[in-house]
Amino acid sequence: MTESAGTPHSVLIVLVCALVTLFTRAAPFVLFPEKKELPRAVKYLGKVLQGAVMGMLLVYCFRNTSVLSASHGLPEAIAALVTVGLYLWRKSILLPVGAGTVVYMALVQYVFT
Repeated sequence: MTESAGTPHSVLIVLVCALVTLFTRAAPFVLFPEKKELPRAVKYLGKVLQGAVMGMLLVYCFRNTSVLSASHGLPEAIAALVTVGLYLWRKSILLPVGAGTVVYMALVQYVFT
């Protein structure tokens, strides 16, 4: 068997990606050991970033929604309500995001065509 010319390059890319992932996963444990108290700034960011990221995702998801088009944003609104309702009911994120995505795709493919 002959090796293609791109194989060493691909292996190097995978190796670098693996090392960077390992570093980013291990860095918090090295920088903030369990016995040491977290800095106030890190505690503050831990509290506010969750809401900020969710708000940013909400704006991103609805950025191209037109209330003047034929469906008037109804598929997006229904899927968002399903997502929020499931989150409030189950208090987890995987089921609501998955179900909201499925509901949205079903609505735009089969109901609001």
